[in-house]
Amino acid sequence: MSSLITYRGVVYPWHCDHMGHMNVMWYGKFDEATWQLCSQIGCTPVYLRQQARAMAAVDQRISYRKELHAGDVITIRSAVLQLKERSLRFVHELSLDETHEHVATTIVTAVHLDGATRRACPLPSSVIESARNEMAMFPARWDAWPPAQMFLDREPDPWRPRASLPLLNV
Repeated sequence: MSSLITYRGVVYPWHCDHMGHMNVMWYGKFDEATWQLCSQIGCTPVYLRQQARAMAAVDQRISYRKELHAGDVITIRSAVLQLKERSLRFVHELSLDETHEHVATTIVTAVHLDGATRRACPLPSSVIESARNEMAMFPARWDAWPPAQMFLDREPDPWRPRASLPLLNV
């Protein structure tokens, strides 16, 4: 599995607090990454509405490693760590694009719910199959908390020129 980019963005001045760094409330960017990951595995808004299903985070840990400031360009990469009949556990790693520094990591356990009863119910087989495709290669690397480094592989950024590619004489 290669890591899935689930968020790209920038830190705006209004994300920063009186100390000049991005306030913790703006780490809600992890929530946006979560919905991108859910959509990728088939828990799309259409699926959730049509099937009267919901997803609920029941456990979340965040480790902050580096401050972010206005103008910082960031990327979140995500992967599934554990898959059960009614839940999944996944990781998001936030990095600073300019330096590739590890900014923060969050691990979330989410439960698939029946929207009417609000009780856990089995994930559809199609979602389980898609989630398997987004599994981290070595999920145990995130068992130690807090993580000392980022573990998701870093594929070349398609928007960044690669120095190793030869230029064509046209």
